[in-house]
Amino acid sequence: MKSFSAWLQECPVIAILRGVRPDEVVEIGDALYDAGFRIIEVPLNSPDPMDSIAALSKHFGDRALIGAGTVIDPGCIKRVAMSGGHLIVAPNANPDVVHKAKILDMAAVPGVFTPTEAFAMIAAGADALKLFPAEAANPIVLKSLRAVLPPRLPILPVGGVHPEDFAAWQSAGAAGFGLGSAIYKPGFTARKVAKRARRVIAALGEIQRNFSTISVEEARPTLS
Repeated sequence: MKSFSAWLQECPVIAILRGVRPDEVVEIGDALYDAGFRIIEVPLNSPDPMDSIAALSKHFGDRALIGAGTVIDPGCIKRVAMSGGHLIVAPNANPDVVHKAKILDMAAVPGVFTPTEAFAMIAAGADALKLFPAEAANPIVLKSLRAVLPPRLPILPVGGVHPEDFAAWQSAGAAGFGLGSAIYKPGFTARKVAKRARRVIAALGEIQRNFSTISVEEARPTLS
């Protein structure tokens, strides 16, 4: 299985399907995949989350990274692995969750909000950090964290992030994002998810073009 960073390079957004049902999850997963998403998270406070994880894992195989979110009990991580999941995302900084995930060769992305929590999760073996809730922080906070954390460690703002916020967060050092209600809410059809997912991918393409243009302009010599 590819590293978490490698999956982020394919598409730097995690689709968070909180509340999704097993009978609809594959169709919604297809809508996300067709739009360009490659990482899908099913929070464990969704209806029958293990069934949804199993369905997505069987359907996508190694074409996408599938896993569980809102993982606060390390005791359930083995069930996620047995369902075919390879990703564990937590809302909090619990080293036991990270340790268990790594023992089972899964990617671990714990939630942090302070430097103390961030360094504790790095020491536990986290593959990336989830800045949560991002709506209670801002890009300035991320920039300060980014100044002291390992430069290659991905940090993903999650919670209240929208496509129009991408550029500011990326400038501050975000390696990706986690999006929930901006993409999916219970009751959304696959068609509606597809439309929102395409909008997200378009927003990503726009900031990448802007950053490329800025880099070229900065590299050009000034004529005297």
